[in-house]
Amino acid sequence: MKKIYLSPSDMPKQWYNLLADIPQLAPPISPVTGKPATPDELLKIFPGPILEQEMSAERYIDIPEEVMEILSIWRPTPVVRAERLEKALGTKCRIYYKNEGVSPAGSHKTNTAVPQAFYNKICGINKLATETGAGQWGSALSFATNIFEMALKVYMVKVSYHQKPYRKSFMNMFGAEVIPSPSIFTNAGRAELERDPASNGSLGLAISEAVEDAVMNDDTNYALGSVLNHVILHQSIIGLEAKKQMEIGGDYPDMVFASCGGGSNFGGIASAFVKDKLDGKKVECVAVEPLSCPTLTKGQFTFDYGDVAKMTPIMQMFTLGHDFMPPAIHAGGLRYHGDSPIVSKMYQEGIVGARSIGQTDVFKYGTMFAKTEGIIPAPESSHAIAGVAKEALACDERGESKSLLFCLSGHGHFDMASYDSYYEGKLEDYDYPEEAINESLKNVPTVDLS
Repeated sequence: MKKIYLSPSDMPKQWYNLLADIPQLAPPISPVTGKPATPDELLKIFPGPILEQEMSAERYIDIPEEVMEILSIWRPTPVVRAERLEKALGTKCRIYYKNEGVSPAGSHKTNTAVPQAFYNKICGINKLATETGAGQWGSALSFATNIFEMALKVYMVKVSYHQKPYRKSFMNMFGAEVIPSPSIFTNAGRAELERDPASNGSLGLAISEAVEDAVMNDDTNYALGSVLNHVILHQSIIGLEAKKQMEIGGDYPDMVFASCGGGSNFGGIASAFVKDKLDGKKVECVAVEPLSCPTLTKGQFTFDYGDVAKMTPIMQMFTLGHDFMPPAIHAGGLRYHGDSPIVSKMYQEGIVGARSIGQTDVFKYGTMFAKTEGIIPAPESSHAIAGVAKEALACDERGESKSLLFCLSGHGHFDMASYDSYYEGKLEDYDYPEEAINESLKNVPTVDLS
């Protein structure tokens, strides 16, 4: 097994901002006025420095020393040549993975949790509200808020709350209050429970509850673990490190894969390679999403709310419709109706690609990875593994040999119930019906930018 490390002194000192190089994004639209959201509206839930990063087109942004100090607990993360996986697949392709599961919370989410907590803290905010799907974002933010001595309330999608009880235990250990969503504590939650008392919840709904909590409490700000521009910015450290490591290893990826729900993991590892592609280098970046929640591959590029209760700014993105209620798949972190505006714009412009995969193949190749590489991957991460494995096998059929890099976004130590379901034959692929998507898309808002 070939591991490629960077020394701590080689860790990137700046984040790379994709907004400097991709086609201009449409502005976020106020759900109240229907016009571009004003800074004052957004400052109700975000601190000034985060809002500045959200809107910035500056190519490189310095990472604060206080943030660097905490990130250096686990960064730089290794790039590993997956030689045993290659052998199991019988492929001639070279497969590498960037292991983000070594962070304290076990996933890439900690890369943005730390700076978000830091910027809120220096602006005098001592309490945050957020949502979480599979629990990785909630875990990461609980780790960060604990470091900065802040309070945290997490609205966890109910199906994942019950599927992954030890994620809740992790967040509780670091001082967070964890509430299954939909809950009785917000208007958005009560409305959903009235509509469907047995609701499994969704990321869009959990976002509604967390945003409502922040709006209704002057001492509380909202923190989001994916989708928004500043999150993709913070995650760019993954791709920046990986690019250096591939150079050290004497290789360069023909293709870069990552799972994609809201887009932070994919945007993070793809960022540096997208910059290369825009500069003329031949590289393909592929987002891998669930067949049951096919936002990029079956969604529509249009304006939509980021949440069910229509409290967030309206963004131009690929969406399945804000009231889309996804099935209870085991990759809870990918059950989101929309996608990052940055990732969506790149896909719309043909800068990046996307594929969707059913969960039986996801767990098949995730299990193969665990048995060969010795790391149990999160179900979300296994989408990238399945994408790479399928590409490698297709390359072999075509008589090609490629260098393939993917982001192992997190470990699956808290996901063993999902693997149990796979081994017991309880998992089925669910191809979300086109007619259901079309029905949901009827409710997206109309936006006039003229």
